Amino acid sequence: MMPLIIITLVLLWQFVLVGYTFSLAGNAADEAARAGTAVAPGERQGACQEAGLDKLPDAWTGSVTCGEEGGYVTADVKLKVPVLFPGAIGFPFEVEGHAGAVEEETD
Repeated sequence: MMPLIIITLVLLWQFVLVGYTFSLAGNAADEAARAGTAVAPGERQGACQEAGLDKLPDAWTGSVTCGEEGGYVTADVKLKVPVLFPGAIGFPFEVEGHAGAVEEETD
């Protein structure tokens, strides 16, 4: 019975890590999109990437891509899901987060 309990706990912990990674990806995309709206178009990509990766814990690695479509700034974040321990190896798939924000007017 004990091995079954341990396997169940390990699987539950892994599902928690997957859910937390989805939460991190969504939040990072929101932060990146907001940061991209507050700067000039030439500085947008750098500010967007920096804001998206800034709040992520060190154990989660990923990428941030920002775009612009007619006054609307978008951000896509891809994060690797860690296996059992954050900072260790990751699954071969990535979790994606997407967000957008309306560009602020600059005078």
